[in-house]
Amino acid sequence: MSPRLIYAIVFIEGFCSLGAEVIALRRLLPHIGSSIIVTAPTIGFFLLALALGYAAGARVTGNYSAIVGRNFLIAALLAGLGLASISVDGLFAHLQPVLVAYLFFIGGILCPLAWLLGQTVPILTNLMQHARTGEASGTALYWSTLGSFLGSLSLSLLVMQWLGVSAAILACTLCLLIGAGLLERGNPKFALATALTAALAIGFNMQQAVTADTAYADYTISPVDLPKQQNPRAFWVNQSAASLIDDSEPPNYTRYIRHLRQILLDDLGFRDKRILVLGAGGFTLSHREPLNHYTYVDIDPAIREIAEKHFLHEAARGEFIVDDARRFIATTDQRFDAVVVDVFSSHTSIPSHLVTQEFWRATRRVMAPDGVLLANLILDGKLETPYARNLLATIEHVFGRCAVDVLHKAKTLANVELTCFASSQPIATGIYADEKNRADLDRLR
Repeated sequence: MSPRLIYAIVFIEGFCSLGAEVIALRRLLPHIGSSIIVTAPTIGFFLLALALGYAAGARVTGNYSAIVGRNFLIAALLAGLGLASISVDGLFAHLQPVLVAYLFFIGGILCPLAWLLGQTVPILTNLMQHARTGEASGTALYWSTLGSFLGSLSLSLLVMQWLGVSAAILACTLCLLIGAGLLERGNPKFALATALTAALAIGFNMQQAVTADTAYADYTISPVDLPKQQNPRAFWVNQSAASLIDDSEPPNYTRYIRHLRQILLDDLGFRDKRILVLGAGGFTLSHREPLNHYTYVDIDPAIREIAEKHFLHEAARGEFIVDDARRFIATTDQRFDAVVVDVFSSHTSIPSHLVTQEFWRATRRVMAPDGVLLANLILDGKLETPYARNLLATIEHVFGRCAVDVLHKAKTLANVELTCFASSQPIATGIYADEKNRADLDRLR
């Protein structure tokens, strides 16, 4: 085998192995989020499978190109079918609890793929007889790592951004099939298997229930059954209902959006105010609301076009800025009369860097002196879990006492709306007791 072909094959291996890992992390996001307790084990299991692949490849003593070709074909099948949205969504829909589905995804799809591709470099270095052992392994690792570098960047920053996750899966699958074809040229049965795998991969990745998939989220707009509403539809982000709207006059919205609009427009009487919304959702907070000026910040550049075309059926009101919420509030010089925090990556999951006291302090920094913070949280209806208590305590540690409205008290998970004011400050508190009761004095103060 020529050195150029060997380098091309190990480049494809690096490109597709890390590409598959990036895609897997993105596919997991709608189901279990993107926190460190998800990404770290996923990367760890992937590296472990890769290491076991290296060890398995080192034990191969012959038939080198045929084994790598077979591995590429199986890896293409795992990537094209196993990473498809229809497969991952079905897996998490039918296997409960979610940890079982996660382990099945890792153990049945991602790790076998990494193990197969990990064998490539140690196997093919046996064919690099034109070079010293150190030179052969070093050069092979160079091309493999270069492929990993370019695969991670091109798939995440280009393919997923412009064409979607399914296109990234097909890119990896087709690259693996090309590599397999180069290794098994002249084998008609292998060529047939390669063509069949390509057809299956295309078929699986064309069968999407989502309206659009981007590097950041799966978006679905679907009709919902709501009595006395005209053409009601939901805007789903990572399988979580983010917004509702219908064609009534005036339109109907989700209960938490109606609650936020009531606070801003009725309770606070906002007119000609500047309102910052972190997390765009379906852009319904400003929908047909001409009284104030809205600025939306969302990390996904595609969300506005998707919402306007498929959900609102009209232009969204307000300025739209593509940025990470925390980065924006840390760097902007603008000040706002109200900041609405409505940031979720999946289901009930707020990205972990958007719940810390540092984030809430930065949020306070962009508020006008008499500004108000409105935060939409999804917590247990009784507010008794450690997460609910600690998150509320974190916010009040920065803002002082906030108003807390639980909108669905009887439900396991409920929208919880916080209203905090920039004029308020956290202060030490005391307990009224029969022995030492300062209630009357505090009331006078």
